[in-house]
Amino acid sequence: QVQLVESGGGLVQAGGSLRLSCAASGGTFSTYAMGWFRQAPEKEREFVAAIGWGGINTYYADSVKGRFTISRDNAKNTVYLQMNSLKPVDTAVYYCAAESTGYAKTPIEEYDYWGQGTQVTVSS
Repeated sequence: QVQLVESGGGLVQAGGSLRLSCAASGGTFSTYAMGWFRQAPEKEREFVAAIGWGGINTYYADSVKGRFTISRDNAKNTVYLQMNSLKPVDTAVYYCAAESTGYAKTPIEEYDYWGQGTQVTVSS
């Protein structure tokens, strides 16, 4: 059983940056693919970014490509999401998730473990 805890959310002005972290425990972190998802009020949870077990393969939603960067440190059991040039439409609760095969995927249903989420609010 993998436990995931997100941190780093907060309030930022449009154009600003935040770095989210997700610390994992209870499993072999280096064998999991990791993903970031987000859910805005009254909207469905959506894919943001994913990274494979080795940190080589990454995928991004078109809406964040070029602005967000996903990375991982297997020695620290942590995955990161660097968010630059933030926009008000990026406002959401951000969740990290772990996928057991180790291969980065975009569908939400492919992920096995989820954190509780961290709020990101971007003001205009």
